[in-house]
Amino acid sequence: MSEKSKKKFVFLFGCVMITLLIVAPLVSVLFWPQKNHHPVIDVTIQPGTNLREISELLYKNKIISNKKMFQLAVQILGKETKIPIGTFRLVKTQSNYQIIDQLVYGAPEVIKIRILEGWSIEKIAEYLSSIMGFEKDDIMALAEDQNFLNSNGIEANSLEGYLYPDTYFFFKGETQKSVLNHLVLQYKSFWKKSFKMRAIELGMSEHEILTLASIIEGEAIFDIERPKISAVYHNRLNIGMKLQADPTIQYIIDDGPRRLLNRDLRIQSPYNTYLNKGLPPGPINSPGRKSILAALYPEENDFFYFVAKGDGYHSFSTNEIDHNKAKKRLKKYRRSIKKKQKKI
Repeated sequence: MSEKSKKKFVFLFGCVMITLLIVAPLVSVLFWPQKNHHPVIDVTIQPGTNLREISELLYKNKIISNKKMFQLAVQILGKETKIPIGTFRLVKTQSNYQIIDQLVYGAPEVIKIRILEGWSIEKIAEYLSSIMGFEKDDIMALAEDQNFLNSNGIEANSLEGYLYPDTYFFFKGETQKSVLNHLVLQYKSFWKKSFKMRAIELGMSEHEILTLASIIEGEAIFDIERPKISAVYHNRLNIGMKLQADPTIQYIIDDGPRRLLNRDLRIQSPYNTYLNKGLPPGPINSPGRKSILAALYPEENDFFYFVAKGDGYHSFSTNEIDHNKAKKRLKKYRRSIKKKQKKI
């Protein structure tokens, strides 16, 4: 072997050895064997969780046996900020690399939830507890937490009405705060500048519009009637007439919804619009987009009364005489329904 060839060999050998000295420790860290006691396990990464907390979580769940080695492996791969939130299913992970790969590139489990128009905060809390695994009492407490309300810019005593009805997708493992924050954010995104200006034009606050919209939501079945029902309430508010809105009574009785009795109308409550003039203190449910728009843009009419027909629609009247006639028609309709039911 010539002197030149020897020097070339020594150089190449040195490069290989240096590479091995550098790469070998990295490989050993990445493929450090973890004594995972679970062939399949779900891991939930909460919002705001840092690398140290993630490694602690994995260690407690016996997914990794060495926290320092795991943290170093994450840093070597440059994934410190790449682990998303959510619940991940780890399958047969035996090394740091496999764990990191499934956390970073595995799709977190997604839960679909649908908040319906007209649901109260209590109904929403029950639903979220059943779908997301939350505690109903925790959601109710958070909905009245003044610091949480302030952080969301809600000038009210509760989130009642401010949880926007829509279909949502959340990662399994998200917190009550993150879910409620998103529902409120969706509500706030509704309020375009033109809508805010319209509320001012009506001489009403956003909270008052939302409150009226929740009553409309409780009354209307068919969209075509929402602006007409809104007009009735606007007309009453304009002359200082009591709203006498049945949905506000349904809100304060314990066993509703049901057919209201005369004694229900005498319940002492600021939400009783049969006893008190004006709007109640706040919304009675979460109104949808169409009810809020109806509250903002009522139909122009002279109606002050309306009563159900029995088929989902209403009879509207400008005076009490015609209103009483409509009520008699409703009673007659109900009696005929009862007779038919008895014959069956």
